[in-house]
Amino acid sequence: MKNKKALILLGCFTAAIILFMSIAHGIQTSWGRVEVTKVTYPITDSTGKEQMLVGKLYRPLSATKNNKAPAVLMLHGYQNDKETNDAYSIELSRRGIVVLSMDEYGHGSTTSGLTERGWTNHKIKVNFGEDSEEDGTYKTMGSGGAGRYKIMMNFSNLSFFNDRYSKGTDGSYLRDSSMGGIVAYNQLANYDFVDSEKIGISGHSMGTWASWSTAAECPAKAVVLQCGELFSKKAYDSEKYSFNNVLLLQAKWDEFNYFRDYKNTVTNDLLSSPLRKEFLGIEDASSGHWNKTYGDFKDGSARRMELLYTNHRLTTHNRRALRTAIDWFASAFGEEFDISSNNQVFHLKEWLVFAAFLLAIFAMIPLMQLLLGLPFFTDVKMFVPNDPDKFKTDRKWWKGAIITMLIAGTTYPFMTQLGHGLLPLPEHIFRMTIGNGFVSWYLLLIVIMLITTLIPWSKSKKTENPISFYDIGMGTDSDPEHFGWKLFGKAAVLSAIMLFYVYILDWIFTAAFMLDFRIIWPFLKPFNLVRFGQFCIYFPIFFIFFLLNNSKIFAQMKTRYSCEEGTGAYWQCWWRNAVCMAGGLMLIVLLEYIPFFLGMGPGADLCFGTTFGGPFMSLLIVFVPQVIVFSLIGTKIYRETGNVFISAIVISAIATWVVTGGSSILY
Repeated sequence: MKNKKALILLGCFTAAIILFMSIAHGIQTSWGRVEVTKVTYPITDSTGKEQMLVGKLYRPLSATKNNKAPAVLMLHGYQNDKETNDAYSIELSRRGIVVLSMDEYGHGSTTSGLTERGWTNHKIKVNFGEDSEEDGTYKTMGSGGAGRYKIMMNFSNLSFFNDRYSKGTDGSYLRDSSMGGIVAYNQLANYDFVDSEKIGISGHSMGTWASWSTAAECPAKAVVLQCGELFSKKAYDSEKYSFNNVLLLQAKWDEFNYFRDYKNTVTNDLLSSPLRKEFLGIEDASSGHWNKTYGDFKDGSARRMELLYTNHRLTTHNRRALRTAIDWFASAFGEEFDISSNNQVFHLKEWLVFAAFLLAIFAMIPLMQLLLGLPFFTDVKMFVPNDPDKFKTDRKWWKGAIITMLIAGTTYPFMTQLGHGLLPLPEHIFRMTIGNGFVSWYLLLIVIMLITTLIPWSKSKKTENPISFYDIGMGTDSDPEHFGWKLFGKAAVLSAIMLFYVYILDWIFTAAFMLDFRIIWPFLKPFNLVRFGQFCIYFPIFFIFFLLNNSKIFAQMKTRYSCEEGTGAYWQCWWRNAVCMAGGLMLIVLLEYIPFFLGMGPGADLCFGTTFGGPFMSLLIVFVPQVIVFSLIGTKIYRETGNVFISAIVISAIATWVVTGGSSILY
């Protein structure tokens, strides 16, 4: 009966996933009025090797050789990919605009690594053009150090800047800060259904620097910067380079200091800075206003700064930002759209894909239940050890939970940033920049968990009721004193089948609809050979972390609810596990955003310095929900099987997949 119920549930989940992704595809294609295709453009990298730029082309069927349409090139931010631009791509294309959304160097399916951007050995602490050697805001770095660190120190340094910035004293230089945008722009302009006189560019975060760089070399009619940095005309040859009709979408709570002029907060004071007045083309500080257009679209001098009450990452899906951008392109192109800029449907696609993403993850549970009914996997299913003497009392549990949260929370900002930039990992092996941040943090936590597991283990050997491998979720009830190698092997096979179910669904929808499983940032993308190789490199470290983590939280911190059956007992276990797994990260979220919302600035910047703010703080708003999902499925799997192998393999594989599937790769 239980297997029949699991089969029905798996079938319902799968049917719902197909339905949701089909509707999402309909929205993406404007119900057949927009053709969405994958495009590739050959390029030659700095070593002379041929690489491929990969993009997603949205062509309204109304755009033809005899009816050329305006076009927009979309450039995503750091650690994102072309699908991050879906909101803009969908809304612009359904209004008759051709959209080309690109995977930039080192991201998504593009094969050129992030190092193709290049770097110099200069470090600037203020907006470019406002720096000086005298006050220490312009410094020369040594020639050594990790390549990824030097790239990150130069993200806001652009290849069309003066030699002072774009060339290093050690022979280093910025090769292409457009991140492939210039090649993509020229390809877009060459389509016979595109009006090459009406092409715009929009980018988010890292993509705004790529947008500036592309617009410097290409005759873009308009530029929309989603959380972009401004720079003085002193930084480049303003007689050679000009920029038409630039809109800056300013996030009120932007976690990255570049995008708030290195100030702690975004206030009206920014409007009176020389940099902002230069951008708006005004002289009088009192005449600067948010949400007001200055200049003239006809001569390209139009400028606007739209203030958005959101944070950095969510700007890509902010309805007001999108409305303003649509109207901006309409004015720059001299077009009138039949669909109002307030009429937006992208969010329906996002929620449908997110629902499919969650259903695919949770569908692994009934699939597991079906597999456990097979004779081969029968001995994988055990009862959770029911030893009241080893249950945690509420007081002991809270003590352990608080220690767990404090360790995770206090180490996260420092260890992730250390691994992100400076941890001496062999970069031709560990190529994933964000992955290296997690490797650093996980390695420290692995050491801590080993110590806190082995000490009580050793002490228990002197008692009449010692801790066994079965107690910590790594052994069997028939042989509790030994590590369950056979159990581990069968758990690995079962887990692989569960993960393959999710992967094959993702592959099918990517191939059929050009849609993968995601919500804004966390994405599960089909692998190419290089990225699968990176998955294999990072997975063992992620697995060891989650094996010990799940053992500590699910097994070693068992309470009386762990062995009770029923939904109520499950939720009692889950919230405790969720607190331990995500509680420390939530503390950092509160530390980051409460001071920010109170008008003081991001907490990490204030408490630890700007070095420890930025990417991993911004990541928390999507990482915390991801960990909560991990706790939901992990709790269920442990209660069903009495071991931590399956939950550790499944969770670590998904976490590694997210990191290696499409995010930034160095080479």
